Amino acid sequence: MEGGAELLFYVNGRKVTEKNVDPETMLLPYLRKKLRLTGTKYGCGGGGCGACTVMISRYNPTTKKIRHYAANACLTPVCSLYGAAVTTVEGIGSTKTRIHPVQERIAKCHGTQCGFCTPGMVMSMYTLLRNHPEPTLSQLNDALGGNLCRCTGYRPIINACKTFCKTSGCCQSKENGVCCLDQGINGLPEFEEGNETSLKLFSEEEFLPLDPTQELIFPPELMTMAEKKTQKTRIFVSDRMTWISPVTLKELLEAKVKYPQAPVVVGNTSVGPDMKFKGIFHPVIISPDRIEELSVVNYTDNGLTLGAAVSLAEVKDFLANVTRKLPEEKTQMYHALLKHLETLAGPQIRNTASLGGHIVSRHPDSDLNPLLAVGNCTLNLLSKEGKRQIPLNEQFLRKCPSADLKPEEILISVNIPYSRKWEFVSAFRQAQRQQNALAIVNAGMRVCFGKGDGIIRELSIAYGGVGPTTILAKNSCQKLIGRPWDEEMLDAACRLILDEVSLPGSAPGGRVEFKRTLIVSFLFKFYLEVSQILKGMDPVHYPSLASKYESALEDLHSRHYWSTLKYQKADLKQLSQDPVGHPIMHLSGIKHATGEAIYCDDMPVVDRELFLTFVTSSRAHAKIVSMDVSAALSLPGVVDILTGEHLPRITTTCGFLTDADQLLSTDEVFCVGQLVCAVIADSEVQAKRAAQRVKIVYQDLEPLILTIEEAIQNKSFFERERKLETGNVDEAFKMVDQILEGEIHIGGQEHFYMETQSMLVVPKGEDKEIDVYVSTQFPKYIQDITALVLNVSANKVMCHVKRIGGAFGGKVTKTGILAAIAAFAANKHGRPVRCILERGEDMLITGGRHPYLGKYKAGFMNDGRILALDVEHYSNGGAFLDESLYVRMINMYKEIDQTPYKQEINTKNLIQCWKECMATSSYTLRKAAVEKFNSENYWKKKGLVMIPLKYPVGLGAVAFGQAAALVHIYLDGSVLVTHSGIEMGQGVHTKMIQVVSRELRMPLSSIHLRGTSTETIPNTNPSGASLVADFNGLALKDACQTLLKRLEPIISKNPRGTWKDWAQAAFNESISLSATGYFRGYEANMNWETGEGHPFEYFVYGAACSEVEVDCLTGAHKNIRTDIVMDIGYSINPALDAGQIEGAFIQGMGLYTIEELNYSPQGVLYTRGPNQYKIPAICDIPMELHISFLPPSENSNTLYSSKGLGESGVFLGCSVFFAIHDAIRAARQERGLPGPLRLNSPLTPEKIRMACEDKFTKMIPRDEPGSYVPWSVPI
Repeated sequence: MEGGAELLFYVNGRKVTEKNVDPETMLLPYLRKKLRLTGTKYGCGGGGCGACTVMISRYNPTTKKIRHYAANACLTPVCSLYGAAVTTVEGIGSTKTRIHPVQERIAKCHGTQCGFCTPGMVMSMYTLLRNHPEPTLSQLNDALGGNLCRCTGYRPIINACKTFCKTSGCCQSKENGVCCLDQGINGLPEFEEGNETSLKLFSEEEFLPLDPTQELIFPPELMTMAEKKTQKTRIFVSDRMTWISPVTLKELLEAKVKYPQAPVVVGNTSVGPDMKFKGIFHPVIISPDRIEELSVVNYTDNGLTLGAAVSLAEVKDFLANVTRKLPEEKTQMYHALLKHLETLAGPQIRNTASLGGHIVSRHPDSDLNPLLAVGNCTLNLLSKEGKRQIPLNEQFLRKCPSADLKPEEILISVNIPYSRKWEFVSAFRQAQRQQNALAIVNAGMRVCFGKGDGIIRELSIAYGGVGPTTILAKNSCQKLIGRPWDEEMLDAACRLILDEVSLPGSAPGGRVEFKRTLIVSFLFKFYLEVSQILKGMDPVHYPSLASKYESALEDLHSRHYWSTLKYQKADLKQLSQDPVGHPIMHLSGIKHATGEAIYCDDMPVVDRELFLTFVTSSRAHAKIVSMDVSAALSLPGVVDILTGEHLPRITTTCGFLTDADQLLSTDEVFCVGQLVCAVIADSEVQAKRAAQRVKIVYQDLEPLILTIEEAIQNKSFFERERKLETGNVDEAFKMVDQILEGEIHIGGQEHFYMETQSMLVVPKGEDKEIDVYVSTQFPKYIQDITALVLNVSANKVMCHVKRIGGAFGGKVTKTGILAAIAAFAANKHGRPVRCILERGEDMLITGGRHPYLGKYKAGFMNDGRILALDVEHYSNGGAFLDESLYVRMINMYKEIDQTPYKQEINTKNLIQCWKECMATSSYTLRKAAVEKFNSENYWKKKGLVMIPLKYPVGLGAVAFGQAAALVHIYLDGSVLVTHSGIEMGQGVHTKMIQVVSRELRMPLSSIHLRGTSTETIPNTNPSGASLVADFNGLALKDACQTLLKRLEPIISKNPRGTWKDWAQAAFNESISLSATGYFRGYEANMNWETGEGHPFEYFVYGAACSEVEVDCLTGAHKNIRTDIVMDIGYSINPALDAGQIEGAFIQGMGLYTIEELNYSPQGVLYTRGPNQYKIPAICDIPMELHISFLPPSENSNTLYSSKGLGESGVFLGCSVFFAIHDAIRAARQERGLPGPLRLNSPLTPEKIRMACEDKFTKMIPRDEPGSYVPWSVPI
């Protein structure tokens, strides 16, 4: 078919026309590479993280209205944008023109850390304000539901956005029936007298007002185009794909006749991910453009008719309006659909996905299809042959040919009937995360009694997530017709449905027993819901529910969040311009929010640049028999393929590499994802296509070691064991009253930094010099390993890091290996090479936080004192023994005490944190309230737990703590600063400028920091372990003091002069205005032979109290409230420190509750992106979060007596784990289940539900271990 159509749309108010657009091009690469608008970020490529959010605006000539909606640029085909106006973060404001109030507030409210997710957050919020200038908190939470952030913990982002809401101060929560503005929080007294107000980190009064009249107008040209009726089908053709956009129903039908196998695409939220991640290719795509018949929204006598092209967001808005207008008995189905539409995907997906696409895709975990199937919905079809109507039933969902669309047919609309009197419909779902997560199991259930006698006349039950398609329990329902709605019927129904909806032990997706339990748990919830409604309609004939059962019907999910922060004011004796101790905004905050902050892949394309991608092992332990790269090399644009034979073996202990390491495997692979070869091509697209054509033949080898237990069994250890022993543990065990033995497994965690591994290597063309621009925590390692691979001295390799989009320990060693291979390719071909990993590649290739196994034996007295403890730690862990508050208190360190390795410590502040946390959290009163709640509610349980924290800060060796800095003073009085730390979101550059400002007594505006480079600071240590500000701040302080000492005679002669005066005077007297600073590291030592030493400089102390509520029927939990008290010394920047604590806490909460890595029995990682791997989203944070800093009480030799933060708060996330444990224990006690309970981390909905044993968990069938091959294994 001939192409040649012209694509016309607008971006940020400017017209864009394309004659030869490639139908496979998505908006994200088009913006970034063609238009050079790099503020829109790549985060996952699958619509799961929101980093690429843009606003799309379209004019509807029928309604004469403009629709603004947020969309994922990574899933939006450019061809679909004809007549649309796209707005990116650059289009709403910049530092060169004016910044938008959204950009200003998210920055000044400290809502950015690494900043990589910020443009997406800004655009989601901006779009909301274009539609609702004064949004409600519910609208705000919905708008941000599709955006992920790994750094901040979301609190400051919410606070920034709340400043636009009608009510920004109140939590709008009624937890325990009390609002936060009532006395105390949760109706309980909170802070001591005189401490009632918390200090603010920002001032709302200073913000720019939001003025809707100043926004970009919709281009009039696009309005005129939309009004014209003379448009014809647009066709775009490339060498691989044809895109057809019909504009009339007639043209659409003609295209479908000509290309019957072509999918009809509206939002590309199903076909797009299938093509990208599953390799499903469609040579022709038909995408109807604003065909009126597909967008109908009509009331009929029997129900509603919704056009197939209506977006899910529009369906949601329409149903919300319908349920307000029509009587409740008519809207049962619509209420149920609305419930699922609230949590289905994120708003960006709902805004673009169509109702028809969702239905016809028939995904097994579809949320809407089970409801539509039980609701007797029908589908209106059309072809050249005429109209036809088919039921949306089980045969349609199973794709039976007789009940399906014919290849040439189009789904025009969907009929959704009204419900009738005595008919009830309910929707249920359980996912790993409350929102924006595919359901593990979902269900639609409908019952009709015909009249008020409670006898079942019609019953229809459908489940998703429990088979290859939506499953209807038709036979079970048929057998239940004519039975009364009572517990006897419920018991029969459970057994019938479990028998009919059978799930094999090896079912894809795993969690088989959990799914079986949810099948009957949802049925029980439906039984309770209907029973309660019947009771309300006819109290005489229907008994009341037991009051203990009523909580089973209440929704767990909260919509509103509230937080406070208490920190110590800066010292009143400070100079007025001294910024230390003040909540200074992140140095790059505004640039994060405007998209002007440059990350590695935002750097412009260099002349003759190549792209490198990797081919990785698909086997966990195998011999490489052969590798055929000929098909890959034959593709146009492919320049080279590197294998291990091309690269030298690295025979050194360079950084973290051991002797004779191979960068690319040639003979044997030891894990799935191990690097095997590298494909270099002149474009990313060609490199990735070529990588798929590399053919590798493997021969599997034994043993296949995947789990810690298998490693122990095979004695597969990296290094000799290390021991710490204190006292005679054997003798102590003889003296104790009781002994408890067990083990705990803590699952691994993906770092999930928002910016994937990224690098650009540029050979300089002379003297073998090479520049490496890379997202890394360890520039020196990049320099060293690159120099080794290229066989040049380190002074020829320069590594540059401006900023990185998150790291968390994940950008150290593997980054160096990737960069060295890219450098080899660049050096070999004399051309720049860029390498940016896709999210799935990144998760497969790189490591994460290690899983660990702790085996423990604890001996204790009857009063709770632990006298003997024998713990074996495998990997990097420990064992948790008991969650009793009293036991934790009596076994806590005394004020002056010793660690097991004989280091003396003063834990006065630990005890103080504990006491203050007990007081501010009202622990005692709330514990009583929790116990009362648990006694009154059978199916919901609360847990409340307090956890202490002692986090050691230090690296165990002096050399690892070295840091250097360089300070230049220029003749105009400005200062340029460089140091060896990496800015990865923790705000180290901001703190360093605060240090220089204090030391040189000059304003922050006079100081500039360009980035980190081995060219200016040699031999840098990795940035990590919460010590970057400590080490580099002391080095900078040293440099500044050197300069001040040198300039003291100049300043004393002119004490009222400016830095410009002093700099010029020093220059005139030939005094150097440049100085290096150095810090040699904290004194540290550790002797593992004796088990004694002083490895740590100091400890960060803290305590956290968390309260949760658990749904015992589904395993869902709600984080009600967390109070954190931290001893952070003298805070250099309270805003940054609070952000570090909150972000770490939420990341820890994810580690211990929802973040689950799944591996196949062959060692293949299943969870390779945000669609499978769930990090906490806004819906997961505690409804209340209160953070207090302990007033500083001691001076130390650290930087201004501050303490390094970051990692310490991660552990406090386990307070949520233990609170859930506490709730589960309450449920088990009530059910008469005795004994200690072993619960492994992460404590997912599956583990919670299965631990809350009841009649439903006992009723499900169980598979004998060994009788099936499980879908996944615990690694």
